[in-house]
Parts: sequence; structure tokens; C-alpha cells
Amino acid sequence: MSTSRELLQRLERLNQIGVALSAERNTDRLLELILLAAKELAGADAGTLYLIEDGQLKFEILRTDSLGIELGGSAEQKPNFQPIPLCRPDGEPNQDMVVACAVIYDRTINIEDAYDAGSYDFSGTRLFDNKTGYRSKSFLTVPMKNHENEIIGVLQLINALDPMGHIIPFSPASQQLVESLASQAAIALTNRQLIDQLEKLFESLINLINTAIDDKSPYTGGHCERVPVLTMMLAEAVHQNDEGPLKDFRMSEADRYELKIAGLLHDCGKITTPVHVVDKATKLQTLFDRIELLACRTEILKRDAEIACLKGEISTAVRDARIQAAVADLAFLRSINLGGEAMSAEQQDRVRQIARQTLTMPNDEQAPFLTDDECENLCVAKGTLTAAEREVINHHIVVTINMLEALPWPGHLQHVPEYAGGHHERMDGRGYPKGLRREQMSLQARMMGIADVFEALTAGDRPYKPPMKLSQALAIMRNMAAGGHIDPDLFDVFVQKGVHLEYARKYLTPEQLDIG
Repeated sequence: MSTSRELLQRLERLNQIGVALSAERNTDRLLELILLAAKELAGADAGTLYLIEDGQLKFEILRTDSLGIELGGSAEQKPNFQPIPLCRPDGEPNQDMVVACAVIYDRTINIEDAYDAGSYDFSGTRLFDNKTGYRSKSFLTVPMKNHENEIIGVLQLINALDPMGHIIPFSPASQQLVESLASQAAIALTNRQLIDQLEKLFESLINLINTAIDDKSPYTGGHCERVPVLTMMLAEAVHQNDEGPLKDFRMSEADRYELKIAGLLHDCGKITTPVHVVDKATKLQTLFDRIELLACRTEILKRDAEIACLKGEISTAVRDARIQAAVADLAFLRSINLGGEAMSAEQQDRVRQIARQTLTMPNDEQAPFLTDDECENLCVAKGTLTAAEREVINHHIVVTINMLEALPWPGHLQHVPEYAGGHHERMDGRGYPKGLRREQMSLQARMMGIADVFEALTAGDRPYKPPMKLSQALAIMRNMAAGGHIDPDLFDVFVQKGVHLEYARKYLTPEQLDIG
């Protein structure tokens, strides 16, 4: 094989590496790919990649094939060496270390034999060689400059090898290839770092919105945090699952990030929901619990009965009966105001009868014991919200979808509105806001629906109910799966893979963990 042919192949390989560098999303793997590619192109036995941080060169990746040394990147063990300063304590440039000089003078340094390079301090290298029996000889040290001509790191390769495994100097051709790679690598790394910074900023803004939502209510704080966590737990369980109808589901890192962002934004529309509706702990609560107004009106009824008796309009027996009835009615209203149990038709009729009672106001006018609004609220059959208030709560998902669909999502996040906007849909098409059926929804949106339900059932910060025990929550969700509310296949994975237990051990109280 001719030298020109070899060079051509190496150039083709350089192009392939450049494409791979641009596609890599993980910073650690990107750093590893850079160093391994440089070693491959130059035929080097060893290499180190440094990044500049706070005026120092920090060890990031280290590989020595002949010694089996792997530090950093995908390796479990990370480099544990002191960073190399670019300046000495007196402020003068650190000209003793070859990697520092490559940065200071912005040039590649190609050394045939480190032991003969008297201008640089290789005492550490000699010490390493003495301990390991290694012979560090040829060195190629290349600064990594990005598109702004800023040096962000250094590639250092050690011991170029010929086909027979003998140590040789790094050739001019190898140097040029590594320099080209270093330039591409620096650009790819800078881009990756910029993307990471933008993603961190984006997530920080999302968390800012979620904090504002959760801080609006002391009763739902943490919901926006817990639902994404549970969603990702379930997604990972499905990803690892290798049986049943969901065995083929797999996620890339990009897929995971997209679902994570959707989870964080699933309730962003609640930023428009009035606090008094979100925090409605009792049926009569607005800015305060109006049950105390009814207590005052009860005292007026008792007063009216006393006055009527003193005037001789009614007997003492009738007076006592009226007072006892007023006290009993108030006790009844207090009990149903909590909204913890479903109201019967008889109870609702009793509220309406109480509402028709009249009392004498300070202006001597007669007024009903309950206003129309109070009567409507107290007759809520289940929970504390009226139909109108329930509509206000439910509208948050419409706002969520509208907000998310208005954003110019990049390609790898284009499904965020659909994932986030589907967690209140039902498998049977009876959910909201779009009435979608199971086959019209992504698996990710269905995952989020399960996470939202389970979190709501087990949450310990709701004003209208105590937190459910784990067994009770699962029983309800089994019925929901059978009744077409949540995805039965996903629920099977949720239980069989122990997602509920993993979440429970982290977020539920010991009293709730009644199954293991």
C-alpha cells in the first residue's frame, strides 16, 4: 500500500470522525471520541486530553494502550492528577511544561524524544516511566482552538508506533491530521458546551415557571417536580422491558431529554389558574372559608327565636326546637363543607331546605339563610369544586397546549406539546381537552397520564383529602385501567417492574407504604 493511499484513507477517516464529533450529544463521550480519534490518526500508543479551566489545564481523558490505562470518558475511574497551571505563582508563564507552552505560544510542539528535550520539564514523565517500566519518547502536543480562535484545551499524544510496534517520531503528515482534528474537535466541543449551557438555561426557566406555579399554592407544591420524575421512572422501566406488548419500546438520549422537558412543562398552563380555585380546601372557601358566616347567621336564627318567644309569638317549646334545629343544621353544613365524602340526593335536598329559611337582617329585611352561590357550592356531590370551578381547573391543559404549541421547538423537541398536552386524555376517548382515544396518543403521553394520576392519589399536600396508602392508590388505578381511563399495558409495567415502589420509597411517608 502506497503512502499516498494511506494518507487518503486517513483523510477519509478524518472526515468520518468529524461527522461523528458533530453528532455526539454527551460531553464525556465526545472527549473520549476526540482522544481515541487522535490516537488512531497518528498511530499513537498513548494520549491525554486537557481542558482549560480557571487558568489551568485540567486532565479529562487519559489512555495508554500498552499499559491498559483508561481514565475518564466511559471509564469508571477518572483522572486524579493536579491541574497544570498556565502561569507560575509569580505570574510568569509556565514555560517548563510542554502542554502549557502549547497554549501560551499557540503552537504545536513535536518532540522526537522527551529525554533529550532539555527545555521542558519531563521529570514527572521520567518518574512515571521508572514506576511502570514504560518509555515515554515521542510527544505531539496540539492546542485545540475553536471557531473564535480561542484555545480551549490541548491534545497530547505519546509514542507514535510503526507497523512493527516500534516507537517513532510523529510525522509531519500525522501532525497535520491531528491539528485538523484538534480544530474540528474544539469546534464540536464548544458547540456541545454552548448547547449544554442553553439547555441548562432553558431548564432553569422551566423550573422558574414551575416554582411560581407551586409557590402559588402550599397544597400542590412539588407536583410539577414529582410528575416528571415518575414519568421518567416509568419510561425507563418500559425501555428495559423485554416482554409483552411494549417490549419493542426503546429510547435514545434525545428521546429521554424530550420526555423530560415535556414532563417539566406538563402543567405550565396552571400559571393562569386562580389561586382560590387551586387551593379550594372546602366547598365554601374563597378568600376565606364562608362557613363562619353561616355560624353567624345561625346565631341570628337563635336570636330571632328568642325574640319571638319573648314577644309571645311562639312558645318556649317551639323556641327550643328552632334553636336545636339551627344548631343541627349548622353541624350538618360543617360536615358536608369538607367535601371528603360523596353527597347523597337526600343530603342535597336538605341543603336546599336550609337555604330557604329566612332570617331578619339589621335593616329588618328578610334574607335567605344561604345565597344561591353558597347553596350551589354546598350541593357539590363530590369534592369541593363546582362545575364552573372544575372547568377553570381543566382549562389549564388547554392553556398548556396553546403555550407550548406557540413555541418554535427544534426538531429533537417537536413532540413536547403532544406529550405534555395529553396527560388528561383517557384511553376510551372520554378525557379532555381533545377527547383522544388510546390509538391517537403517543406512548409517552400515556406514560405521563399514569404519572399524573398516581402522584395526585398519593400526594400528601392536597387540602381536600388525606394521602392514600399505596395499596389503595393501586386498587383505584387497576379500576381505572380496566375502565378505559389509563393505559392497561403501561400500568402492568408500572406495577410489575416496581416503579410504584421505587417512587414510593422516595416520596411517600412510611405510613403510606403498606405493601412492599
